[in-house]
Amino acid sequence: MNIPCFFIPILVGLISAILGYLLGKMTTEGNHLNLKSKLKASEDENERLNYQLYLLQKENSADKTNNLQIELNECMSKNNTLQAEIDDLKSKHSIHSFVSPTEEIIPFNAELASSVYRKKIKQDDLKIVEGIGPKIEELYHKAGIKTWKELSETSVEKSKEILIEAGEIYIIHNPSTWAKQALLAYQGKWQELKDWQDDLNAGKE
Repeated sequence: MNIPCFFIPILVGLISAILGYLLGKMTTEGNHLNLKSKLKASEDENERLNYQLYLLQKENSADKTNNLQIELNECMSKNNTLQAEIDDLKSKHSIHSFVSPTEEIIPFNAELASSVYRKKIKQDDLKIVEGIGPKIEELYHKAGIKTWKELSETSVEKSKEILIEAGEIYIIHNPSTWAKQALLAYQGKWQELKDWQDDLNAGKE
């Protein structure tokens, strides 16, 4: 069957548009993953510097502490720059976070929570968050953070400060997912929380 000549440019244009869309999407996702990888590495470096700073402050070494503080400030500035790039990329290409804090909140349903976890779940038990045990829960309570909602609104930086102030045995913990886990608990999304926790490693993605 002969194809009319005027259909050929249309077909070529359509194929080019599809290929362009797919290539653009792949590039966007690649950039986003690359930025997240850089941010993760920078956050790890920030955590290491925080720990070193804590140790130096205990040793009362003023010169070393000042130098490390400068290095830490530079690392935090890099974190902020990378986060701004990620936020800008999200806004341009509609890349959304794992959960949305604007979703409708479901009242606590102890029966539903217990059916998913196969054990009794108490409202605002911070230990439901993978990575948080009794001692860390106590640290949060002392800091005035006693509910899932309050934990969901606590920044990773604030959580790290609480852990650092508690001593070096707590610094190894990574609170990067704790606020998101607490938000799912607060929203009553128990199956979604349980499924996500099954993929986490000691509370880390």
